[in-house]
Amino acid sequence: MEAAAAVFAARGRQVDVREIARCAGVGMGTLYRHFPTKDELLDTVLHEDFLAWTRSARQAAADHRDPWEALSAFLDDALARQSRHRAMLERFADSWDTTPAAAECTQRLRPIIDELLARCHEAEVLRPDVTSGDISLLLISLGRIVQVQAGDQQWRRLLQISLDGLRPCHGETLPPASPVGSPLSSPAPPRPAIRGQADGTEGTAGDVVTR
Repeated sequence: MEAAAAVFAARGRQVDVREIARCAGVGMGTLYRHFPTKDELLDTVLHEDFLAWTRSARQAAADHRDPWEALSAFLDDALARQSRHRAMLERFADSWDTTPAAAECTQRLRPIIDELLARCHEAEVLRPDVTSGDISLLLISLGRIVQVQAGDQQWRRLLQISLDGLRPCHGETLPPASPVGSPLSSPAPPRPAIRGQADGTEGTAGDVVTR
């Protein structure tokens, strides 16, 4: 398993199973007795990797007392993990993947993202109309940058730009979220109004009220 995990991380999902067997020091017959298909082997490897990721993410969220730092650290860690693990990146970037490993990743990450956003909204450090679906699609889109850009300088730069855009100082209301959403989406919270839209008075950018 360790050899398979290392090969998938370095080469991605398209690696030849003969390469995996060679790195593991076993014959093809032995490999197929344990894992009849490459997809079964990949799902087993990613199951362990997703478990480790979600355990780490949950612990990190608990360790960061500042809600904004917790969210920022989660996004940075998620992209750093994808940059080190090509198969995980490919699976996560395929947002409509319906394999068991992808479904498990969705089920485990969704409550973590929901909790991070709830803390940020309560502390009023995040745009009030940002949803968990927005965050998951942001991860998927930045994951594409990780795929095509060598090193981490560019995706870290774009992550910082994205984080700045998530700050609550932006007063313009976001367009409605897509009804299709994302596999990691949860129902959107009620959209707060810019003061003046709610009561007819003139308001300033970022002056938000709750309906």
